[in-house]
Amino acid sequence: MAELTREVVMDASPTTIFPFLTDPAKHVLWMGTEAALDPVVGGDYRVMVQGRHPGVGKFLEVVPVSKVVFTFGWDEPDHPIPAGSTEVEITLIPEGDKTLVRFVHRGLPENAISDHTSGWDHYLERLAVASSGGVNGPDAPAEAEPASA
Repeated sequence: MAELTREVVMDASPTTIFPFLTDPAKHVLWMGTEAALDPVVGGDYRVMVQGRHPGVGKFLEVVPVSKVVFTFGWDEPDHPIPAGSTEVEITLIPEGDKTLVRFVHRGLPENAISDHTSGWDHYLERLAVASSGGVNGPDAPAEAEPASA
């Protein structure tokens, strides 16, 4: 199994960013079209990614304004990364009036690193936009067809 790590400095405080990780209404501003989050140890983590891929797990650790850890996987038949089979850790480290967001996804199959790297890079960029007060478009598939005229 492999591990994916990313570090991104965001133009917002940990206090501002943390609710985007735990509040369903804020979570969908950067990732997912629907979210059901119960940010307590053992609570559910459920996000409908791009309106069609259910990401599912359980919260393992929640440290207010500092860190969340949850299991993660895809609730889809025969998916090689089943619901709750990997672990995501997001740590918020203050850096003046900004925050270093350290993201680690553990337990991924080696052949899933590339797809998950591009996916998480995309979502971390959307988190940076949303947490700094910007507006992202809807969480739609990259290959979505343009709206017809």
